[in-house]
Amino acid sequence: MQVLVSPDAAVSVATGALVVPVFAGSALEGAAADVDRALGGALADVVGIEITGKPNETALIHAKEAPFRRVLIVGLGERAKLTPGALAKYAGTAVRYLGKRGVERIAIALPDGLSATQAASFAAEGALVATLDATLYRTEPDKPVVTNEVTLLAGGYDLATVEAGAHRGAIIGEAVNAARRMALTPGNDMTPTHLAQRDLEVAVYDEAWMAEKGMGALLGVSRGSDEPATLTLLRYRGDPASNETLALVGKGLTFDSGGISLKPPENMHEMKYDMSGGAGVIAALWAIGKLRPKLNVIGIVPSSENLPGPRAMKPGDILRAMNGKTIEVLNTDAEGRLILADALAFAVELGAAKIVDAATLTGACVIALGHAASGVMSNDDAFAERFLHLVDDVGERYWRLPLFPEYEQQIKSDIADLKNTGGRPAGAETAGTFLKNFVAGTPWIHLDVAGTAYLDNESPYLAKGPTGTPVRAFVALAEELAAHGFSSNGVATKKESAAV
Repeated sequence: MQVLVSPDAAVSVATGALVVPVFAGSALEGAAADVDRALGGALADVVGIEITGKPNETALIHAKEAPFRRVLIVGLGERAKLTPGALAKYAGTAVRYLGKRGVERIAIALPDGLSATQAASFAAEGALVATLDATLYRTEPDKPVVTNEVTLLAGGYDLATVEAGAHRGAIIGEAVNAARRMALTPGNDMTPTHLAQRDLEVAVYDEAWMAEKGMGALLGVSRGSDEPATLTLLRYRGDPASNETLALVGKGLTFDSGGISLKPPENMHEMKYDMSGGAGVIAALWAIGKLRPKLNVIGIVPSSENLPGPRAMKPGDILRAMNGKTIEVLNTDAEGRLILADALAFAVELGAAKIVDAATLTGACVIALGHAASGVMSNDDAFAERFLHLVDDVGERYWRLPLFPEYEQQIKSDIADLKNTGGRPAGAETAGTFLKNFVAGTPWIHLDVAGTAYLDNESPYLAKGPTGTPVRAFVALAEELAAHGFSSNGVATKKESAAV
């Protein structure tokens, strides 16, 4: 889909459908008020009756005598609570509603109250993300989104700034959809080798290389499958003069049966999504390469299958990770932390100044936070607070969980350095504590996206299935570090950070 920007007034734009916002409990304003006057009060006739302005409510008005043919009114909630993320949902709701009704060209009016960059970036991103459905393998998809052109109306914003914001948002939207497509691809078409081939200008390491590096944890998980494990390294050099590098690490389990500790068969097919963290890293590195912030970034994606083959690791086995730590395997379904252990140790070896990993790691995080937020764990309070401040409204929600010293005792093994599970209590936190043992004190954040990487229900602005989390957070962090430096405590205001 093409995203354009126009200085045209809403009342004069020629398009298949014009989209205008309304706020809950407020009179019509801006483009909505202008269009209402042009249509003789047609919008006022339905606002408060068919639509109250609640977020993502819709009402369609036909206007055959106007150049825009139809008007879609979309609710934006309370005016005082307007956020950038709401603009992505506003635009996404419009594209899914109209695109599934055969409208190919849409013009979207941007409300004021945000920076021009924010408004345009989030609207462009939301419009693009709305186009993707989970029906990639259907020969006859149900009501596909046919919209192929969205024009953002600059309104009172500076046109050049809106264009720059739309450019950024379109890149992020494409990256989010790329991650979603990877996650949607089933395990027979998305093996570790296939995942490694998703990007250009990368290094892909094989199992012989892993053995030389001592990556016994990653190799242990891979033993049960005929598909060989891979480790993908992506590099972006945006600041060659700097020695500081951000490492993004993503779990790339292309299918997880649980291994010998076999998962229940119900919903096991969803384990094709277990590579969502790795897909997020690959997609984010692509977006960072397009946006070109001034910093250095590496992406590391350890990838394997976890199957109960004749050579599969068994409960009670001892694995030795790249950093020399030994791990007693109590549950082969706690495999994501094993492949991440070697990837994190590799990031340390490469000299990363800061590390962020993302993984669909624990069901315990879903129990703790539901599908509303991803868990955040860290060994560095300043880095964690900086991250949480930055991503407060990128369209993905995050919530910090603790790494108390007591959790170290839960994963202490009688026979090895660590055991790969601390049991049911604090399951998400003990998994994060396990990972902390492999970052060697480097400022690090762990994102458990098990409850947010994919959703079971469709929304007005997003199809069911993969969400693209954590692509938006990864890109925003790279931009913020480029703007404010690695050593800063993140002094930018929320508004400045969101607009970077």
